[in-house]
Amino acid sequence: MDGGAIVALRLTRQESTLESLLQVWDGVWTLPHIRSWLTAGWVLYLLGLGGWIVLQKREPVASLSWLLSLAALPYLGFFIYYVLGPQRLVRQRARRRRRGATLPPDTQATTGETQELRTLAHATSGLAPSTLHAVQLLVDGEQKYPALLDAIAQARHHIHLSYYIFEPDQTGCSLRDALIERARAGVVVRLLVDSVGSKRAGRDFFTPLLQAGGEVAWFHPARLWLPWRRPWVNLRTHRKLVILDGRVGFIGGINITDEEDLRLRADAYRDLHLRIDGDAVRSLQDVFIDDWAYVTGNRAFLAELACAMPKPAPGPIRAQLLASGPDSPWESIHRLHVGAIHAAIHRVWLCTPYFVPGEAAMMALTSAALGGLDVRLLVPRMSDSRLVTWCVRSYFDDLLAAGVKVYEYGPRMLHSKALLVDDHLCIVGSANFDHRSFRLNFEASLLVDDAGIAGTLADQLATEFRTAVPVRQDRPRPLWRVRLPEALARLLAPLL
Repeated sequence: MDGGAIVALRLTRQESTLESLLQVWDGVWTLPHIRSWLTAGWVLYLLGLGGWIVLQKREPVASLSWLLSLAALPYLGFFIYYVLGPQRLVRQRARRRRRGATLPPDTQATTGETQELRTLAHATSGLAPSTLHAVQLLVDGEQKYPALLDAIAQARHHIHLSYYIFEPDQTGCSLRDALIERARAGVVVRLLVDSVGSKRAGRDFFTPLLQAGGEVAWFHPARLWLPWRRPWVNLRTHRKLVILDGRVGFIGGINITDEEDLRLRADAYRDLHLRIDGDAVRSLQDVFIDDWAYVTGNRAFLAELACAMPKPAPGPIRAQLLASGPDSPWESIHRLHVGAIHAAIHRVWLCTPYFVPGEAAMMALTSAALGGLDVRLLVPRMSDSRLVTWCVRSYFDDLLAAGVKVYEYGPRMLHSKALLVDDHLCIVGSANFDHRSFRLNFEASLLVDDAGIAGTLADQLATEFRTAVPVRQDRPRPLWRVRLPEALARLLAPLL
């Protein structure tokens, strides 16, 4: 059979298949009262799904966005919302028992605004204000990874790590091998990784660590084969935490990947991290323990760990860990960002890779600028998602009109997450300035009230502003290539 005959035969088969499908389709519509049944089913679908969405009591815009989007997807929309829709978790957390504890005495002078923020953080996160002896700002993976490996080599009792992305590349192998060495030396190693962010690593990658005596747990693995249990696909742990012997901690935005090391890639992400030493490390430990117990169900180690935890003397640096997630309605990190901006007197400098603010956050920023404060926003020139880039840029006009100075960083991807308020207050962590970080992800950021640390961060951000491109109000904005894509992306802001 020649080529032409084969093609003709395939076309004949395709036409036959299409004709069969059309006959089935026509046959469906001949069934008695089929239109009435389908209409009734669609109405019941809308009522059921609509009631489910409305009972979540989310922002009206977000609820309406879901309703309108899923109304056009009969039955399939139910599955989409079941897997990806907003979800609340109910889990027991040890720190809830401490929420009613009184604030520790503050021996250092504080302003009324600072004390109010510390009280707000304590009430919304359940983590008491604390202090630190030392804070080191680490810029990019080339500073963080050597510091982390050095601290791991000095660990003697336990090493706790929680990461969203843990790649099986050169950086990931170096860290895994360092953990293996410590585990063989008798140090307890517990590693918690997100099952979506770290899916490339796979369980085989961590087998040598398990064989050395380490423990590895996966946060919210998908269970689509268990339809009676929600898969939590949309609820991820975005935290990047390391606790070593309860004395030294790491927190920030840098994952474990070659993409964040300028020594390995010329296009490595620009990012920030903190190395901390002092009492606030106990709060990092509390958050890790809550997550570990939630994922594994294992609490047997808590008594032994409590005995091993040091009790350092208060340090000179005021600090407060902020932890938030869908297991709490208070949105601690969101509230502290907005509260800190409202408390500003001189300046507000915000650096974030994803800027998709809610009404409260947008109002806080524009009000600060309209009030004459030095308000600056630094975002990437092009993020890792074109849709997000369009959505972020859709806010520029309102910000610029209010007097906010907007800068775009490039050509490297900006991944830093930091807020600087006046000359003493800063927040650095894993949370982006968007709906997902404030409401869906499990995040952790550190609020530091110290002029020295704030000054170091100010110098770093000032360097970024000098190398970034200011966004001008008179920039070219053609309709089809700029304004329309931005407007359409803005409609999806509550879902991003």
